Amino acid sequence: MPGTGAARVLLAWVLLALPPSLAQPQPSGRRWVTEKEARFDTTYADWVGADLINIYAFNHSVRRNRTEGVRVSVNVLSDHKDLPVLFVVRQKEAVVSFQVPLILRGLYQRKYAYQEVSRTLCQPQTKAEVETQHFYVDVSTLSLNASYQLRVTRVENFVLRTNERFSFNATAAQPQYFKYEFPEGLDSVIVKVTSAMAFPCSVISIQDILCPVYDLDNNVAFIGMYQTMTKKAAITVQKKDFPSNSFYVVVVVKTEDEACGGALPYYPLSKNASPDEPVDQHNRQKMLEVTVSPAITSEAYVSSMLFCLGIFLSFYVLTLLIACWESCRQQKRKGLLAAMDSPSLDTASLLGHARSIPDSFLGHAPYDSYGYGSFGECRAPSLPSLPVGGRPCHPPRLAVLAGNGSSGSTEGVTDSMGSAEVPYGYVGQEQFKRRTPSAPMRPLSIAMGERSLENVAGRPRLDSLSSVEEDDYDTLADIDYDKNVIRTKQYLCVADLARKDKRVLRKKYQIYFWNIATIAVFYALPVIQLVITYQTVVNVTGNQDICYYNFLCAHPLGNLSAFNNILSNLGYVLLGLLFLLIILQREINYNRALMRNDTHALECGIPKHFGLFYAMGTALMMEGLLSACYHVCPNYTNFQFDTSFMYMIAGLCMLKLYQKRHPDINASAYSAYACLALVIFFSVVGVVFGKGNTAFWIVFSIIHIVATLLLSTQLYYMGRWKLDSGILRRILHVLYTDCVRQCSGPMYVDRMVLLVMGNIVNWSLAAYGLIVRPNDFASYLLAIGICNLLLYFAFYIIMKLRSGERIKLIPLLCIVGTSVVWGFALFFFFQGLSTWQKTPAESREHNRDCILLDFFDDHDIWHFLSSIAMFGSFLVLLTLDDDLDCVQRDKIYVF
Repeated sequence: MPGTGAARVLLAWVLLALPPSLAQPQPSGRRWVTEKEARFDTTYADWVGADLINIYAFNHSVRRNRTEGVRVSVNVLSDHKDLPVLFVVRQKEAVVSFQVPLILRGLYQRKYAYQEVSRTLCQPQTKAEVETQHFYVDVSTLSLNASYQLRVTRVENFVLRTNERFSFNATAAQPQYFKYEFPEGLDSVIVKVTSAMAFPCSVISIQDILCPVYDLDNNVAFIGMYQTMTKKAAITVQKKDFPSNSFYVVVVVKTEDEACGGALPYYPLSKNASPDEPVDQHNRQKMLEVTVSPAITSEAYVSSMLFCLGIFLSFYVLTLLIACWESCRQQKRKGLLAAMDSPSLDTASLLGHARSIPDSFLGHAPYDSYGYGSFGECRAPSLPSLPVGGRPCHPPRLAVLAGNGSSGSTEGVTDSMGSAEVPYGYVGQEQFKRRTPSAPMRPLSIAMGERSLENVAGRPRLDSLSSVEEDDYDTLADIDYDKNVIRTKQYLCVADLARKDKRVLRKKYQIYFWNIATIAVFYALPVIQLVITYQTVVNVTGNQDICYYNFLCAHPLGNLSAFNNILSNLGYVLLGLLFLLIILQREINYNRALMRNDTHALECGIPKHFGLFYAMGTALMMEGLLSACYHVCPNYTNFQFDTSFMYMIAGLCMLKLYQKRHPDINASAYSAYACLALVIFFSVVGVVFGKGNTAFWIVFSIIHIVATLLLSTQLYYMGRWKLDSGILRRILHVLYTDCVRQCSGPMYVDRMVLLVMGNIVNWSLAAYGLIVRPNDFASYLLAIGICNLLLYFAFYIIMKLRSGERIKLIPLLCIVGTSVVWGFALFFFFQGLSTWQKTPAESREHNRDCILLDFFDDHDIWHFLSSIAMFGSFLVLLTLDDDLDCVQRDKIYVF
């Protein structure tokens, strides 16, 4: 009827004129459904309304031995964000639904809308050789009229092939995923995904062949293994983890870049817009390339482990060969001495008899006098009538001030013999005169090329059988033994600082070993438990952003994700154990020498204390264990595990170097470990609060400088000063007397040079930290310790040579070899294959392939070389003063 048609047109105009909230259709109880037979690779431009549902029916052939991907792409042309179009894809074993505009949420619940959406359909498995499967795409909406475009296509290269690259594009609303099937004989592969552009941020996921596939930003982390990506991503996949012997590689572009270290986008809000209104991100697209390559075989694991063991066990063989060679050399030397028809040289020395031995037999040219400080030879005078109490290296001025009667008797004896004064001191330095006999005297040599002993028969022994405590020797009333007099002399000898009972000192320094062993047990057990928990969390959740591996060279074994980084720490443990065995053998030999009253062991050389050496070897082993624990799951929260014992090693090495010539006044184990605990405390605080915190860096720099000044004062005055209320008055007094009343130089020049250099270095490091404020505070703190250790070691070497001492062949080879190895080790260390100072995605940009046996990366080689270098450094400390083993301690300078 004409009237009815006119009424319908009028009603339509009224509905269009109403506001959107009033124009929403009311349920009429009647909806139209249209079903269409559809074909692949055809674009369908259609519309849908509140009372119209469109259904597209597709069918395709599925083969058992061939998988084809099917992709549905839609584009909604209407702009009704509050009335989206719903697409439902019904398959044989799965249903996929999504709305357009597609709303994805970002940080702080920000909304992002996408008008173009593409989804790949999950392909169900078939048991038949060929099967025709049907699926349907239902389109519906509550809007009156919504236009859209629909297209269904087959995905080319849906199945990835080994070692073949494939490039593709992806967006947040158009994710991609592909299938990979393990070929026969391949048990493990590495999925590598790369991109030329860092942003937008993306996520790579490995999922089992199950429907549905989680391929959106808000659900990609629900299942499987995944990691964020900027330019690089790599995931090692093992065949045993996937029962179907195949998996999906899912690539999703995130809505925001904050997870990859990028900036949050500007969130535009107009005056009339609601804060919940979605933002259109337009074309947020990323081009990527995926490659699946075979991982290493089980044979590579075995060969790499044998290689690692072979390297470090060769040091055991080399040590055994050197020990055998040294033993044969000693036996030959004893045979030559036994062939002489005379009393033994040790007996002659104890009795004061000097047997004349031709110089040519001893391997050096004849000489008429001696000179301590000859670099090429080790010889000393034979002065049977010189009392031991008269120490040649004591300055006469200080000896008179101290009332040392023995020094006076010495002068009388040497004067009665008829003597001439010859310089005795540091090479090239005018210090004081020492009396020597004017008549030529033949030296007494204990062994070929070694210095002889003076008459030590009258020297008092300190190792009595009575129970003695260290403090008994700190309060002696006799001014000749008063430590305030002895330790403040201008020129000190080792004998001046080796007066305490050897048994007491041995117990004192053994505490270093027992304390560090106790610390190691209580420290290591919770660390092991924690990293096992970390690894379990990674395996259960699949979140590979928790751990900062070098994913391009991370070889799993069992539940461990990067076994190669753990295996490479074996060198610290094996070489630390070897060092302990070397120390044990040295201590056994030394104790045997003491049992037979060997005068070399009793009166000569640097006093032998092995407690610190045992502590150093234990620290090296613990460094290997804790470094392995750190590399189970390296990240920001457990980096302290990898550095704690590095601090201890640096501190123990400095203490050992100081102990060599200051055995009586070295720090106790309790104070030393308390200071190291304070260092580790600052390390933790700096890692947690130090990043960009100006107040923390100011406080730490002040503490660093004050601690440097206090330690410098302690070292300069050999501990003979007090930190009390009168310290400022005494400082002003010293400044007035030494700088105002008279301009006098420092009394201890060498110590002053070392301490000035140390203060310059530490003040510079403090200024650098305050200005630059490096993010890696733990490494910065470790650099402070290493710089101080190297400075003190260089000073020790220079002063040793300046004092006329020599470096024997073995320590010289150790110094040269260790320096070379340290150089190569630091080169590999600074390659920087990962860093927890950045986001996991940014850290993976530094990942590199393996460079040794297709199993070890640059950081593993750092582990190899640094363990060897540390072992060599320990050997240097052990053997550096072997040239003084037959030199009396009152002829060995303290510096």
